[in-house]
Amino acid sequence: MSKNADSYDSPGHRAWRRVVVKVGTNLLTAGSDRLSPEAIETIAHQIADLRRSGIEVVLVTSGAVAAGQALLNGRGGSLPRHGVANRQVLAALGQSSLMAEYSKCFEREGFLAAQALVSRTDLESDHGYLNTRNALLGLIQAGAIPVVNENDVVAIEELEGDVFGDNDRLSARVADVVDADTLVILSDVDGLYDRDPHLGDGAVRIPEVRHISPEIRAAAGLAGTERSRGGMATKVDAAEIATRIGTSVIIASGTEPDVLMRLSNGEDLGTRFPAGASRLESRKRRILATLRADSGRVVVNAGAASALLQRGSSLLPPGILSVSGQFERGTNIAVCDEGGTVIAAGRSNYSSADVEKIKGLRSGEARGIVDNDYGDEVIHRNNLVLVDRDSDRD
Repeated sequence: MSKNADSYDSPGHRAWRRVVVKVGTNLLTAGSDRLSPEAIETIAHQIADLRRSGIEVVLVTSGAVAAGQALLNGRGGSLPRHGVANRQVLAALGQSSLMAEYSKCFEREGFLAAQALVSRTDLESDHGYLNTRNALLGLIQAGAIPVVNENDVVAIEELEGDVFGDNDRLSARVADVVDADTLVILSDVDGLYDRDPHLGDGAVRIPEVRHISPEIRAAAGLAGTERSRGGMATKVDAAEIATRIGTSVIIASGTEPDVLMRLSNGEDLGTRFPAGASRLESRKRRILATLRADSGRVVVNAGAASALLQRGSSLLPPGILSVSGQFERGTNIAVCDEGGTVIAAGRSNYSSADVEKIKGLRSGEARGIVDNDYGDEVIHRNNLVLVDRDSDRD
């Protein structure tokens, strides 16, 4: 049952460092058939408050289809939302106005907003995953607020509602990509209830879910609306994905005043899903699980090994002595010391052929040697885990 205390004392609550905030269509339209500038302004203001408090934020947003339909209707046009082709057209029409509204609101708060369109295939391939990860982390480091949406124009499965479900599952994947410690899913419902709260009195909010049981799934079996392709069931699916990879999840109402800052302070709002494992442990397991005896590897000198192990540095070309195996950009490879011991692993920014060309070279010398310059790092510290100790450094 819900607590009456002002703060939430769950041992699963942790101070936020990096959070993904997902907002649904119903919240952005305030229940109408068009975007609500006031709703978007409220979300932007709260995210800006989080940023000013030192918390990094990635926003995953719905609303493009609703925005497109409103634009079309305003010009006397008409296109129903059902059907993949129709939704592709509406999404293409609405993306620019949705992003323009976010850009305007964030600029008033003193922040730049950057649009990132992501599809399922982007995150399923090594190359696409690495490109998406590097871009989003680069935007965060540049002080911008990434605004992520499904690439609805080409992502047919997402528009059918069978894969990500109105950005809910996408938000969990994005939380994985950027190593978020928390995912907040905001909608017009203030959490998961033990029964459908729309069917009458007596429904009780569930403040915390530590295991997604058949009973929890039954309680979440609520359909989405015409505007929203998701529903509580897809939100619980997203929570299951995220908690498995080390991200805590909160489902809460976006209409609650200052909900994001209050949640960041541990207030008992919505439904919390504590992470099943630490984020770093989960990321390490995922990277190491892809390594095989025939995986690509590089051997580094003593100076590079020390920089990796002691200072949490990126792997740079000057420290690489040799390359073995064939691998493509975005592949997880092993990093060995001169004795052949695997000391680290991570996603390579370059193929084995390119690493062979730039190994041992200083940064200035390496530039221009390969056809595509993906930066000075062969493996960026954000994409690298250490093997010989229990914790790694971001």
